[in-house]
Amino acid sequence: MLFPLGSPTGPRTCLELDTTGDALPRVLWAGLASDGTPGAGGIPRVPHGPGMPLLGEHAHARYTRPHLRGHRLGAEPGTAGRAWTTRFVTDGIEATDTRLRITAADPAAGLSLLLELESVPGGSLRGRATVTNDDPAPYVVDGLEVVLPVEDRLVEVLDLTGRHERERSPQRHDLTDGLWLREGRGGRPGLDAASLVVVGTPGFSFTRGDVVGVHVAWSGNSVLRVERDAASGTTVGGGEHLMPGEVVLGQGESYASPWVFFGAADDGLDGLAASWHAWQRSLPAHPGTQPVVLNVWEAVYFDHDLARLQSIADRAAAVGVELFVLDDGWFRHRRDDTAGLGDWWVDETVWPEGLTPLIEHVRGLGMQFGLWFEPEMVHPDSDLFREHPDWILSAGPHRMPREHRQQQVLDLTRPEVFDFLLERVSAILTAHPVDYVKWDHNRDLLEAGSGARDGAPAAHEQAVAFHRLLDALRTAFPDVAWESCASGGGRIDFSVLERVQRVWTSDMTDALARQEIQRWSTQLVAPEYLGAHVSSTTSHTTGRTLPIDFRGATALFGSFGIEWDLTRADEAELTALAGWVERYRRFRGLLHSGRVVRPESTDPAVLLHGVVAPDRSEALLAHVQLDESAHNRGVSVQVPGLDPGAAYRLRWEGPVSRTAVSMSAPLPEAGPTAGVEVTGRVLAERGFWMPRRRPETVTLVHLERTAPRAQ
Repeated sequence: MLFPLGSPTGPRTCLELDTTGDALPRVLWAGLASDGTPGAGGIPRVPHGPGMPLLGEHAHARYTRPHLRGHRLGAEPGTAGRAWTTRFVTDGIEATDTRLRITAADPAAGLSLLLELESVPGGSLRGRATVTNDDPAPYVVDGLEVVLPVEDRLVEVLDLTGRHERERSPQRHDLTDGLWLREGRGGRPGLDAASLVVVGTPGFSFTRGDVVGVHVAWSGNSVLRVERDAASGTTVGGGEHLMPGEVVLGQGESYASPWVFFGAADDGLDGLAASWHAWQRSLPAHPGTQPVVLNVWEAVYFDHDLARLQSIADRAAAVGVELFVLDDGWFRHRRDDTAGLGDWWVDETVWPEGLTPLIEHVRGLGMQFGLWFEPEMVHPDSDLFREHPDWILSAGPHRMPREHRQQQVLDLTRPEVFDFLLERVSAILTAHPVDYVKWDHNRDLLEAGSGARDGAPAAHEQAVAFHRLLDALRTAFPDVAWESCASGGGRIDFSVLERVQRVWTSDMTDALARQEIQRWSTQLVAPEYLGAHVSSTTSHTTGRTLPIDFRGATALFGSFGIEWDLTRADEAELTALAGWVERYRRFRGLLHSGRVVRPESTDPAVLLHGVVAPDRSEALLAHVQLDESAHNRGVSVQVPGLDPGAAYRLRWEGPVSRTAVSMSAPLPEAGPTAGVEVTGRVLAERGFWMPRRRPETVTLVHLERTAPRAQ
């Protein structure tokens, strides 16, 4: 059978399954199908070898890493280790156009299995596996992963890595025999998270090559895997990384893996990104529109003064800001980052009249109001910790984890901790008209055991409790928008995107560094989720001084915001900033609905990126001159995704400054300034020419369709 069963409206990821016999269905082929059948021209591919069972088991002569790993505990010493190998037999298959459910059992092992596959909007697949213990003896789950085979011609591997203020940096290598694993053990995806793994044809790029990508939709520990075996070929997949003894199932209890997303594309990384962005845009929680945000963190840090904040709000409203966010420092004892976390009451010494005067001022200017929280953390220097030192995650009562940022992590798996946080955050949101919450998480989980379980690992249940707490607050306050922040971009995954309207991409606000961070963040996340702020003239994070136009153009392609003390900006800067706010509002619909394109640049000093409208009626392209070029040839900007037979008019969108142009020849008559019309086919195959620019400049070109496609 072919799954999905229904006729596609566009390219989508499909599986060819052999469901004969009583063993689990075998995957004969997995990849991109453009017309409902796998293979070019609608011709099914010839199955390679015996195929791979949907759950790889040792019993079927697979010597690779089993997809389910676990064992049963015995009542007597020395009897652990039973049911360590399984041989599931299918007892039911339910299939609809977009959903496949397979149930199976292994009576000898005392286990039942549910495998689920779904075709999601955008054309990707997601899969999940659930194991149930049917035996009276406990069963320990060591790992349960969702894995699919890929073709032998996919021989290069790409994933991401990073650090604080340099998240999502790409790395790639050749695929070789053996097992490749990326494990996340910090209790959240992490600043160094792999985020995804992509396998592709040699030299695949943003616009070229066949690729298959995998992402684990989970906010806790995770694992991504690529494995090639001399006998059975290459597989890719992932799941949750479980700590020892973390999941022990009693009779009738189940463990479900996270959803694992698989996407295939034949037009490189941009095609894969488009598939995942389309799914995100189908979510109920997807933001209808993203307001212009001003966050005061880099403006005031912990120095909260009502008059100063009101002055910043006055200038924010004047340049067109729509949402004013009060960041860290408003709650009790919070004069720096060494104390106060956990004490979620408005600090009466700083705010003697509460937050109401500031909120009323902000709302009186026509802006919404947002507030920062970090609910999962606690400082030892806090009233909460002094009263409840046992409320933190730790491996035992006499073993406190090493501090980071003078913080410890609250144990959300304890009902009393969960209830306390729900009550405290709810109390603040009930007492004040808050439109937006920035939810932070500023340290990894270390030795994350629960005192409620005698110090046993609790990272899995902590992630479950985080989702449950956020869901409870979303239900109680349906009009509040939520932002996920974790030391910047440390908790960005598809399960979070199902719950929030925005993520903080990185604590790096330097626009030059942000170019690469945002470029690779959009590989996973649609740009409207990615907070991108215009920071002060001289960056607080790097000390680099950058022009306002470079900073504005960088922020334009995300969820546009400002991170700047506007009382220190001069009139020229405020005028320029207001212009970028106006431009963002004008192009917001296009930027937050279109397909992200990242054309290849022949000049390593130049990045090219943009957005093409869903109906192909327009596009906005950015030419980013990072540094001085080694030559004077400029670059040709190819624009994929336009209507080949339609005509497009090109024009400079800005900023355009003749004094900022360094080139060997004047702009050509056929260039964007001439307003010439060019077909979509020519733009895709030849592109338009851009001259060499000065370093640290961004030039925008707007393309508009002027004539319908020729018949």
